Amino acid sequence: MKIPQEVETVVETLSKNGFEAAVVGGCVRDLLRKKEPEDWDVATNATPEDVQKLFPENFYDNKFFTVTVKTESENPKLKEIEVTTYRTEFKYQDRRRPEEVKYAQNLEEDLLRRDFTMNAIALRPKRSLGQEHPKLRLGLEIVDPFEGQKDLKAKLIRAVGSAEERFQEDALRMLRGVRFFATLGFSLEPETRNAIQKNASLLQEISQERMRDEFVKLVMSERAFEAVQELQDLGLLSFIVPELLEGWGVSQNKHHKYTVWEHNIRSLEFAVQKGWSLEVRLASLLHDVAKPRVKKGEGLDSTFHGHEVVGERMAKDILSRLRFPQKTIEKVAKLIRYHMFYYNVGEVTDYSVRKLARNIGSDSVEELLQVRQADRIGSGVPKAEPYKLRHLRYMLEKVSQDPILPKMLAVKGDEVMETLKLEPGPKVGQILDILLEEVLENPKNNKKEFLQTRIVALGRLSDKELQKLSEQAKKGRADVETRRDEMTKQKYWVT
Repeated sequence: MKIPQEVETVVETLSKNGFEAAVVGGCVRDLLRKKEPEDWDVATNATPEDVQKLFPENFYDNKFFTVTVKTESENPKLKEIEVTTYRTEFKYQDRRRPEEVKYAQNLEEDLLRRDFTMNAIALRPKRSLGQEHPKLRLGLEIVDPFEGQKDLKAKLIRAVGSAEERFQEDALRMLRGVRFFATLGFSLEPETRNAIQKNASLLQEISQERMRDEFVKLVMSERAFEAVQELQDLGLLSFIVPELLEGWGVSQNKHHKYTVWEHNIRSLEFAVQKGWSLEVRLASLLHDVAKPRVKKGEGLDSTFHGHEVVGERMAKDILSRLRFPQKTIEKVAKLIRYHMFYYNVGEVTDYSVRKLARNIGSDSVEELLQVRQADRIGSGVPKAEPYKLRHLRYMLEKVSQDPILPKMLAVKGDEVMETLKLEPGPKVGQILDILLEEVLENPKNNKKEFLQTRIVALGRLSDKELQKLSEQAKKGRADVETRRDEMTKQKYWVT
């Protein structure tokens, strides 16, 4: 396994100065999986003060013995390397962070404090007989006291040592386990899984921000659909988004194939398959979260009137509770509020389409249509974008296009009047119509100097000649607008 020069330099510098050093954590896991690590961590028996002396370009501002060493690397992932002194942790009374951190005696003791076996593997320089300070040119050896490599090959997420102890130390590890389930495609080892189910309630002691960060990574993974199901199966979801569970077993009407719960997570599944944004994924998951609260009646004719309005409020409450940025909250809530927009070809006017675009915001129109598609697939229909959705795309583009008007010209009516010494009247408009047609034929002519010359020339024509040219120009402009509209229709395959 090859480690980057920047990391190699850190390890060798520590080794040459009489300290132990090893590459540890997720970066080793990724190397073993032949994936590029997102960041790099080094563990050492050197104290933070020792590390700072060896690497003057650093910063150190924590209680956990971690010094961030700055490098001159051009690779963003290697600009900073975290170097942490071997440590052990005690007294996790708040299920979040250790109240007491002490130096560990050796690397193996340091690895014992980690969450899962696949993250408790280290790479260190091989030792050579008679050589006091090992060098990386001798190669690397794997330190794997908890058989993490075996679990990597089996694609198993197994807690280090006692699973219950690990989760009682830091309850967020349970959510991290599901995140690894989602991002790595691994399975939870049975004993570890049982320990999560048994200790799920400890998650309520974790800060909302920490849960949000793990939940976002989970939702943005390729297995988000399965991961949300796993959260429900393990009893964790009730401490993150309990509102989603209200849809469990709640049947819908003739327009839906699945329960509210199934519909919501299947909508998320489609958004994930399409690679859509976090906001669209969250809106797809939460768009019908209010249905259980507004449901009237049972069977094929049951109703959910106003669920989009109630859902908007619920989404704001959920995302605010999880400390999402206000911009994200507002966008997701708005997508939910308008996901039920009405559109039938031939029934909805240009004004209605403009109003929809104005309500949702021009920068969110495409995301609204994406949520609508996810909603459709989540309902069990085979086609995400039927003809009327394509027609709506056409209408949205049509109403967003600037109308072809004389104000597009580089000269205005008052300049025509000043040049020709005219009073306001039809002759001014006729000249502007003629100039506009000429510019449509050759946009390069839309320059003040050229148009002034043309104004003078047109001013010499008789009223009858101007009127005739003006009528021809209006017809030409109408033809341009028709051609533009036909091209827009072809773009969306509508008639």
